[in-house]
Amino acid sequence: MSDARRQYFGDLAADSHGTADDRPPLVLLHGLSYDRRQWGPVLEELAVVDPGRRVLAFDLPGHGDSPRRDSYGLGEVAAVVHRAVNDAGLDAPIMVGHSLGGALVTVYAATYPVRGVVNVDQPLLVGGFGDMLRQAEPVLRSPAYGQIWTSLLAGMHIELLPPDARELVRTATTPRQDLLLGYWNEILVTPAEDLGERRTREMDVIRSSGIAYRHVSGDEPAPPYRRWLESVLPDVTVTVLPGGGHFPHLSHPAEFAKILAG
Repeated sequence: MSDARRQYFGDLAADSHGTADDRPPLVLLHGLSYDRRQWGPVLEELAVVDPGRRVLAFDLPGHGDSPRRDSYGLGEVAAVVHRAVNDAGLDAPIMVGHSLGGALVTVYAATYPVRGVVNVDQPLLVGGFGDMLRQAEPVLRSPAYGQIWTSLLAGMHIELLPPDARELVRTATTPRQDLLLGYWNEILVTPAEDLGERRTREMDVIRSSGIAYRHVSGDEPAPPYRRWLESVLPDVTVTVLPGGGHFPHLSHPAEFAKILAG
């Protein structure tokens, strides 16, 4: 989108696009260690299929041009995002989040007014990922913490992305130790069962509020997870954009933009 303007809303840096009209505004939240630049390919396509749409792509706390915090609990960060949304004058936006951002927009939607949620490739039950993190905690807290991030990247299948998107993922990232420990702290200190109950309660609020929820992934969700998702949110829409690993919005930016355009 050529009309992007970097601004600050609340405490968060953002690229601001379009003007308010009768279309629901979009709020885009990136994943852990990345920043608002990751939405560039999607925004270019959105300018074609939905020109002039009001969109804010934020840098999450501690990322990009947004200031760091002492702690990064999901509820705390959702409150920071809400202050920024209010400061921007957005009324009940559609919240779009990739990876960690997908968890954040879910927490946000269970707490603040929204008109829809698009969760990009973020399972809400930590499962084996939580087990891995807890086992790796000594390494995460050591100077060798980068090994954990590198091993995770290997499973995200960046090699499947188009060259420009692959370069964006590899370079527009800052996997600092304070970010990894801060945003993953909830997983490290809270039993997986308790986290699952928390996410279930949030989905109950989203369902009872009639909020449209879409899960977009690069592969078919694991059957046990899909059964849980459809049990807590029977009207959920699951969309698979294959061939991009953990980054379906970058492997299929035109298709993803059409999803956002509605």
